[in-house]
Amino acid sequence: MSLITRALSAIGLERRSVSGGDPYWSNFASLQGGPVNAATAQGVSAVYACVSAISETIASLPLVLYRRDGEGRSPAPDHSLYRVLHDQANENQTALEFREWMQAAVLLRGNAFARIIRGNDGQVRELLPVSPDRVTVLRVGDKIAYDYTDLKGVVHRLLSGEVLHLRHRAGDDAVLGVSPIAAAKGVVELAISERDHGNATFKNGARLSGILKFPQTLKAEQRTALKNSWDSQYSGGANSGKTAILESGVEYQTVSMTLEDAEWIAARQFSVEEVARLFRVPPTVIGDLRHGNYSNSVEMARQFVTLTLKRHMVMWEQAIASKLLTEAGRRTYFAEHAVEGLLRGDSVNRADFYDKGISSGWLLPSEARRLENLPVIEGIDNAQRNQAA
Repeated sequence: MSLITRALSAIGLERRSVSGGDPYWSNFASLQGGPVNAATAQGVSAVYACVSAISETIASLPLVLYRRDGEGRSPAPDHSLYRVLHDQANENQTALEFREWMQAAVLLRGNAFARIIRGNDGQVRELLPVSPDRVTVLRVGDKIAYDYTDLKGVVHRLLSGEVLHLRHRAGDDAVLGVSPIAAAKGVVELAISERDHGNATFKNGARLSGILKFPQTLKAEQRTALKNSWDSQYSGGANSGKTAILESGVEYQTVSMTLEDAEWIAARQFSVEEVARLFRVPPTVIGDLRHGNYSNSVEMARQFVTLTLKRHMVMWEQAIASKLLTEAGRRTYFAEHAVEGLLRGDSVNRADFYDKGISSGWLLPSEARRLENLPVIEGIDNAQRNQAA
């Protein structure tokens, strides 16, 4: 234990490093012996597709700051936070770029951090993303602080109110989030191993392993020379398809199964399903259409919004209320994603849905127009009420 760590422990201060994204990364090793981290995990196409599907969709949804108006609400573009969330997060990143980066960090690293820059009036002016590798979380009782190491090696102590901290499902300490990859490392390890097996096979020309049978016994140096000669002429993708010439009664005998016989392809397909399950993404969303058709693809797209994205959207909205709005501001303002476009479906079903809602009295015409992003028509709800009377 270092001197600093002992000193912190003496005053009841816990230091929790987030290097690598969460405290579990350092224990990971793929079946090939290498580490599993955010970079290697993204090398698995299914992982990259799941992270992209979630982070890109979350980032592209309008995140609007609303003002409560009696029983209704209206956008609040005059508030400084509106621009940060909707248009420009900081000088170098648009709101979409910032939110996509943060969401990907949550999925791959378990945690995402951003420094909160406020103006003289206390309102948020910028959000600056911080690499999880440069953050250490400190906890004293129920208080949390963050040590951030900048590019020059200088450590900055940031209080809880100065950091926007998004986390995936929290671990045992309830401080740091645990990424899906960390929670089920074996799924990604297996996918990496299967990918590496296929790469190694095709790198050698996808040729079958076999033996050369000689009518006489070879000396050790003859075997080495023959192997090197064979590999140079018939191994590798560049030599794929060449015809081998065998002399003096030499026979070639295949001794291994094909990739199909070994069910390698089936295993790869299963890994795609496993990774999709890990991120709670319907397989059709990441391009696995083996079991997809028009009917269930539409339903899976709806489930992607309601079951996959909803948790992440609520995470953003509650973190914004907690860290980016003052106590007084929370009574007047709130942030919310606009998901109507993702849930619209086809025009026939939408029209039928609105017609039933309006005729049954639980939906107003003005509300239906708002869901369709159509301009307001003054008095349209009064016309319905008069007709009902």
